[in-house]
Amino acid sequence: MRLARRRTPWESPGSGRAARWGALALLVRPAYIATELVVARATRGGYSFLSDSVSRLGEVGCSAAYCSPRHEIMNGSFMGFGALLAGGAVLLSRSLGPWVTGLLVVSGLSSVATGLAPLDQDATLHAIAATPLFVAQPVALILLGARMRDDRPRLAGTLVATGVVTGAAAVSFVLAADGPAAGALERLALWPVLVGLAAFAWTRLAADGRTEPTPATGESRTLAPG
Repeated sequence: MRLARRRTPWESPGSGRAARWGALALLVRPAYIATELVVARATRGGYSFLSDSVSRLGEVGCSAAYCSPRHEIMNGSFMGFGALLAGGAVLLSRSLGPWVTGLLVVSGLSSVATGLAPLDQDATLHAIAATPLFVAQPVALILLGARMRDDRPRLAGTLVATGVVTGAAAVSFVLAADGPAAGALERLALWPVLVGLAAFAWTRLAADGRTEPTPATGESRTLAPG
């Protein structure tokens, strides 16, 4: 077995422990989908994942026609998972690069703001809070894929494709308004991002696992079969 120096940021442990925490933050974010399922199951008056927006699950007010009694869980998840996105991006900034980091921080803060502005309390404020999330995430995925194309071409291609699909879905969601497929389009704009960023985070943890410091200098090196 020989020791080979790392030559690209994609095969480096980033900023050590901080980067690992950042990767873990992105890895747990797909659990957000479970909160939608839990909250939707408790709604009264009928809720459709196909036609109803995610934001309806966070509506605070109740009526005879519709009520989401677990709205606090939904709004809390907007804030909590948004904070994980922003924090994870900052901790992984060395691997992500400044543009992707900035876009993901904006996305995370947008998610937090969405949780603080429920749809039925102020629809305009809610839309203003949520819009950056739908714009910044697809662009971040495309830029991240482009940044990785030389070192991890398969993942890079997947991230770019995911960015294109989620961006198109976001535009279609806006154009669909309250159409019969609005809920499906919104989720197509959001859910794949969770998986794509989690896949990226997994590569960061895997890269960490293949490095060790040299006794003399403490530099990270790759364990490569010789």
